[in-house]
Formats: sequence, structure tokens, C-alpha cells
Amino acid sequence: MIGRLNHVAIAVPDLEAAAAQYRDVLGAKVNSPQDEPDHGVTVVFIELPNTKIELLYPLGENSPIQGFLDKNPSGGIHHICYEVDDILAARDQLQASGARVLGSGEPKIGAHGKPVLFLHPKDFTGTLVELEQV
Repeated sequence: MIGRLNHVAIAVPDLEAAAAQYRDVLGAKVNSPQDEPDHGVTVVFIELPNTKIELLYPLGENSPIQGFLDKNPSGGIHHICYEVDDILAARDQLQASGARVLGSGEPKIGAHGKPVLFLHPKDFTGTLVELEQV
């Protein structure tokens, strides 16, 4: 069902400093910040030859990333994202297997302009999993 790894998301306490570190120290291609109000985050994508890194920073008072950063003030890996061909079929198959889809269970449009869903970390060895339709 899952395809390739789309990205690894890292919550950061200072978006500008984290982006500069990837650009200036590691020599990566760093895209411009992008606000995602529906998800309560500002994101910066770092392009790698085989995948992407997504830096996450809180946007607004109710950002889910703020709670993560309160528990992890230095930041850290927040989630991993896998690609799927059909997000609704993937959701239905996962739910039939007992996996929990977060939120309403209906896909939202993610930072790449494509439908996404998140799966409960307790169902995937403590890892928050995002699925993105490609």
C-alpha cells in the first residue's frame, strides 16, 4: 500500500536558524517558508536527491507543533510521510485493520497541495505517520 518516503518532518524552535543550518552547513537546497494555516504550521522544505526534509514551526496560538516543542524545546522528528496512490482506499484498508486515522478521517490538503491523512502514533510504534496521495 505505501509507496516511497515523501519526507521526514522536524519540528524546530527557530525556523530561520534551522533553514540556515541545512543551507549553509549541509549545502542543501532550502525552499522559502510557506504558511499552512489549516495545519497551524509554517513549513520549509529541504530538497534532497532521494526525499525531502520538512521543517515545521508553529503558526498561530493553537498550533499542534507548539505542544510538541513545549515537550521537546530543542525540536525533533515530528512525523514521517509516505506516499499512497489512493488515499481513500488506503484509509479504508487501514481502518479495517484497526489503525486509527486522526481528525475527522477525511483528507485535508497538505503543503504540497495534495490530500493527506495522519495515523495515530500508538498504532505505528510511537511514530506519527502522514499519508500523502501522489
